[in-house]
Amino acid sequence: MTRVALALASAFGVGYIPFAPGTFGSAVGLLVWWLLPASAVAQGVAIVAVFALGSWCGGIAERHFGRTDPRQVVIDEVMGMLITLFLNPVGWLGAAVGFLVFRVFDVVKPWPSNRLEQLHGGIGVMADDGMAAIYANLALRAILAFGNSHLVIG
Repeated sequence: MTRVALALASAFGVGYIPFAPGTFGSAVGLLVWWLLPASAVAQGVAIVAVFALGSWCGGIAERHFGRTDPRQVVIDEVMGMLITLFLNPVGWLGAAVGFLVFRVFDVVKPWPSNRLEQLHGGIGVMADDGMAAIYANLALRAILAFGNSHLVIG
């Protein structure tokens, strides 16, 4: 079971990339978003499923690596991208902007993201990125609202 959990937590090995694993994990999230049907229900179910799965395997990965939120765990970035793009009517350019915005919020971790990562186990692994992604989603909405309609699919 540990092997399965580590494979999922690392997005099938992406988290083991020696530099910027969170950025590569976010790129996996972008790919997953692209593969999902453009349906609020499908994307919402995917977010909930990835959160639940990440909470489970993130806790196992923490015990395996002996530290809180190990860098090899990138399933939280996958979920973060799904939340960032959720219900935002964007094409690839807008998704790229969302990617950059999410990376900023994930690195900066504004309150309460920085507090949520202190939650115990896999929930903490997932919750801080979830909050950063909510900020990124709202920021992307603001970018779209301020006349950047060329980012919108239409």
